Amino acid sequence: MKICALDASTLDEVRPDLVELLLDAVADGGPLGVDAAIDRLAARRYWDEVGAAIAGGTRLLLAASHEGKLLGSVQLDLSQQPNGHRFAELQQLMVHRHARRRGLGGVLLRAAEAEAGLLGRGLLFLDLEAGSGAEQLYHGYGYTCVGAAPDSVSPGAARPAMATYYKALLPMTPLAELA
Repeated sequence: MKICALDASTLDEVRPDLVELLLDAVADGGPLGVDAAIDRLAARRYWDEVGAAIAGGTRLLLAASHEGKLLGSVQLDLSQQPNGHRFAELQQLMVHRHARRRGLGGVLLRAAEAEAGLLGRGLLFLDLEAGSGAEQLYHGYGYTCVGAAPDSVSPGAARPAMATYYKALLPMTPLAELA
């Protein structure tokens, strides 16, 4: 198993595999924030946006592969708020259906935590669908649920309740001490 951070050029090299990964994840009920009716062109545009964020230094993309086959990925969105230099959001942890239940999600999660720590991002947070199987993964790795609240309601379709989780990776320095 190989975990590596993809820059904008390496993302271009594996884009077809990333498109397949995203389509597989959506077909299986996730990831959040991606339209269930996504097609290849829209999936490609999604990865174009991720590539632009990587090139802009606001996102990190880690990919897991084995024997040259992409099996999963996770993103780390780096807060750009003036007071957000210590925070990052975990986004779109995806493992291809044929590679699940082998611990790959945990490996990707730990890799994202390690990268966040190296960047001084000591507090990670994420949103996920309340009651989903993903909650077990995050509980098992020490994430704390802040709570669940109903998501926004689109005309004609209610979205599921969302749960927000966090994990402190490093001792956090109070803002007063940073001044």
